[in-house]
Amino acid sequence: MKLGVFTVLFSDRQLEEALDTAQAAGLQAVEIGTGGYVGKAHLAPSELLQDKDAIERIKRLTTERGLTISALSCHGNPLHPNKEKAESDHRDFRDTVKLAALLGVDTVITFSGCPGDSEHSLYPSWVTCPWPPDFLQVLEWQWTNKVIPYWRDQSDYCRQYGVRVAIEAHPGFVVYNTETALRLRREAGDNIGVNFDPSHLFWQGMDPVECIKVLGSSIYHMHAKDTSIDSRNTALNGVLDVKPYSNELERSWIFRTIGYGTDEKVWKNIISTLRKAGYDGVISIEHEDSLMSVEEGLSKAVHFLNKIMIGDKAGEMWWA
Repeated sequence: MKLGVFTVLFSDRQLEEALDTAQAAGLQAVEIGTGGYVGKAHLAPSELLQDKDAIERIKRLTTERGLTISALSCHGNPLHPNKEKAESDHRDFRDTVKLAALLGVDTVITFSGCPGDSEHSLYPSWVTCPWPPDFLQVLEWQWTNKVIPYWRDQSDYCRQYGVRVAIEAHPGFVVYNTETALRLRREAGDNIGVNFDPSHLFWQGMDPVECIKVLGSSIYHMHAKDTSIDSRNTALNGVLDVKPYSNELERSWIFRTIGYGTDEKVWKNIISTLRKAGYDGVISIEHEDSLMSVEEGLSKAVHFLNKIMIGDKAGEMWWA
């Protein structure tokens, strides 16, 4: 396994400076944002696709620093009922796939998206319970009419470029847990897998270790981010919390730098189970901790993970 970072942390810096920071931190890989909710701070695919020299420069900037690009990320909602928003995110995704192929990157990360409840919707509609029965009718319409047809087309498109899709399960979108991730893969294409982010699972009451065992080879990429659960606030209000992330004292949970939500043993088990499941890719640090600066969060995450990472020769006995 390799340790990397999602460079959206450094969106206020030029790409070269972001890569310098990753190198100085002793990292081996970078995941770079290309659109959607994460923006295009470092790579704008539609522009780069017209500039072969710029693409070669990006390759050179990374290799000169001993870095690889683990994935390109365009976390958007191409199923949004607002056609302008949906089309923008769809273009970003398609252009990102093309750019990934030209850069020699085999993985593009995004969200599954979430449609509205009908062709007349203005906003996405995320179904979270089976009753009243209207909700199940909405869910069936979403998957049958929007989700499956769209992602079947994208699966075919990605095959043309030799690129695979890593869907990040996230509440608010139709893929938010293990069974929805596997359903999309089963019904839309086996080149659609998972960007595994434990932070989105912890607060839903899921066990990342058990999820890894079931997801297995469908895990294409991983984010290292933690979640802290406030037991009192959760006891009072449950985990479906719509208060702003900045309202840390009153929320049921907040995202934290790895190791500040769950302890080292939990992460040792996650990393070890990934290895058992055959994952030998990048562990990409994502920083969304409102209590720490980028520099502090990155430094602590690197230190924490370096202690528990399992290297390529981990399976060899000391006497071999």
